[in-house]
Amino acid sequence: MASQSSFDVTTSVDLQEVDNAVNQAQKEISQRYDFKGSIAEIDFSRAEGTLNLTAESEYRMEALFDALQSKLIKRGVPVKNLDVGEIKPAGGDKVTRLIKLKMALDGDTAKKVAAAIKDAKLKKVQAAIQGDQVRVSSPSKDDLQEAMTLLRGRDFGVELKFGNYR
Repeated sequence: MASQSSFDVTTSVDLQEVDNAVNQAQKEISQRYDFKGSIAEIDFSRAEGTLNLTAESEYRMEALFDALQSKLIKRGVPVKNLDVGEIKPAGGDKVTRLIKLKMALDGDTAKKVAAAIKDAKLKKVQAAIQGDQVRVSSPSKDDLQEAMTLLRGRDFGVELKFGNYR
């Protein structure tokens, strides 16, 4: 009997790269002429996995977000894993925006990944949800490669990472 091969489907964000991108964006904002004398802050909370942006107006908020997003892209942080909140008025003349980082597959996304594999009807390929990851197994490594290709071709709202390939 052939042994089972498998891989795990997960998602994550490198918090150190997010921290580096935030520092670069803050440095750029402090040197930009259109932000001289104005309030523009980025507060990164590693423990909660959130970014809190504060600016004077919606226009400056958009410019602040664009600067942060460009630095995140340059640092290789997947922007699909950002859950961007609405711009909300804060005290005084300020506005804030909360951005949450998607650190793991939520239940709905895991179900969509498992359903996509089952709907493709690949021979002897099985998907099982295990907490915040999906384990895909099959006796044939070629079928697993086909499953990876299938998942890469679809959009699940987060960037999928494939690991623990055995």
